[in-house]
Amino acid sequence: MILSYNNVLFLLLFIKKSIVFYKNNLYSNDQHRNYTTFISGGMNVRKKQKAIADIFDNLRRVYQVINEQSKKAKKQTGITGPQIWAIKMIAESSPVQVSELAHKMYLHPATVVGILNRLEEKGLVLRVRTRVDRRIVDVNLTQEGKALVARAPEVAQGLLAAGLEVLPAVRLMDIAAALDELVQILGAQEVPPHLIFSPEVNVPRKLKKVNLQ
Repeated sequence: MILSYNNVLFLLLFIKKSIVFYKNNLYSNDQHRNYTTFISGGMNVRKKQKAIADIFDNLRRVYQVINEQSKKAKKQTGITGPQIWAIKMIAESSPVQVSELAHKMYLHPATVVGILNRLEEKGLVLRVRTRVDRRIVDVNLTQEGKALVARAPEVAQGLLAAGLEVLPAVRLMDIAAALDELVQILGAQEVPPHLIFSPEVNVPRKLKKVNLQ
């Protein structure tokens, strides 16, 4: 087909307009993508800000509950939260050995021995060597200890342990990883883990000697 001059001119004009339209449309799409990225970026910033605010608020809530319950327990019983938790665990499975009690309280045996020493000084627990093996020591509550258990309030440590124990392993690993991250952010990896409102530190015996020097 032979194109006339007018047809060629029309075709050139059409191609030119198509190219301009394509460029304008491409620019418009780029603007749209940039705008979308900007909006989504802003949303991500807001989500991060809200997440950080939630973390702070939840940490405040945890500290507040632990602080209030520990003070309440101390006022009602005269002993610390970890000591109350210990006598409650002893009451549930008395007589109990130190290693078993440490397992139930998620503490090192040396830490539990320190708690038991203070409870024994207060006349609340009694340690007796078994007849079968004199190396094995059973822990029991005294009458005073049993009376104290009957009126002792729940403490945060016990509530926290009971709640965590029913969670699936995957969820527990997530929580542990998140808390590890917080500890690293604060640079607190080497800080000895003191029990709440208690003089005991939950580290093995050898490490305790190092920290006391």
